[in-house]
Formats: sequence, structure tokens, C-alpha cells
Amino acid sequence: MSGGGPTARRSAEPEADAPCVVPGCGLPSVRHLARVEAAKAFPNLPEQGRRAPLCREHYREWKKATREDRALERLGR
Repeated sequence: MSGGGPTARRSAEPEADAPCVVPGCGLPSVRHLARVEAAKAFPNLPEQGRRAPLCREHYREWKKATREDRALERLGR
């Protein structure tokens, strides 16, 4: 029973990593965020797609830049 239906599983092989979307970077991505979330720390992102692949360094910068907002959001639940 192989098909592309809702019960189909992802393959065990990882997809080819997209490069980091931050202008001037180009390193392999390790995390993909919603573009809206990534734009909170990097306002000059190109407007393409819904997801923003980030390299390790830029993901860490995003975490530092949004730390307070994320903490307040968790408290508000």
C-alpha cells in the first residue's frame, strides 16, 4: 500500500538543506521558521515562500532577539 495519502510517512533520508535565507549568508540551514517569526529578528528577508530556513548562527540570533516576546507569549497562555 504505497501512495501519497495522509498515512504516507516521510522518507528516512533528509531533504537537501536549503541555504540560509538571511541576505549575504548562504550557509546550510538547520532550522526552518515561519517567515513572519524570522522577520521579527531579520526585517530585510526576501519575500518568498512561507518558511525561512536559517543557519545555526542566525537561528541563535533569532532566539536571542525574540527571547522576551516568546517568554511573554508562554505566560499569556
